[in-house]
Amino acid sequence: MGKVKLATAWLDGCAGCHMSLLDMDEDLVGIASAVEFTRSPITDIKDFPEVDVGLVEGAIGNVAHEEEVRELRKKCKILIVLGDCACFGGIPSMRNRFSKEEVLRRAYIESESTKDGKIPSSPEIPPLLEQALPVGAVVKVDCFVPGCPPNARAIKYALTELLQGRIPVLPGEMMRFD
Repeated sequence: MGKVKLATAWLDGCAGCHMSLLDMDEDLVGIASAVEFTRSPITDIKDFPEVDVGLVEGAIGNVAHEEEVRELRKKCKILIVLGDCACFGGIPSMRNRFSKEEVLRRAYIESESTKDGKIPSSPEIPPLLEQALPVGAVVKVDCFVPGCPPNARAIKYALTELLQGRIPVLPGEMMRFD
């Protein structure tokens, strides 16, 4: 049997979930021997190949995020979301109480550190969605690993279960909602 192919996506979040993945320390070496990392912030591969497992960190905040998660869902057999932002919207969803225009105006024009501010506009900047969304609001998710960030032990458990051919269901003691 070949290695399990895994791709990761970092959407609207802080990278804490990817840091928790790396916090598996020496356990990461054992998992890496059974997993081939394809697209991820670590590998800098730009396109998603067909993979067995997709890991997503962060909420869906703009059109590019939405396209990215739809593409990963199409290309993976099992999709896992890591962290409160991907599971529930997390910190990025705090903006959902305001309109998109209010958020952009506050960030680029009205902030205390801005002088002569202007809302950036370029075809290279993906349009902000009206609301930040959890990944499950856009695509089917097979496994949720909550936490901010999720515990490295929970990520290890989820990956180990997958490597043994099971869809991970986290035990209650591994669930973190902080």
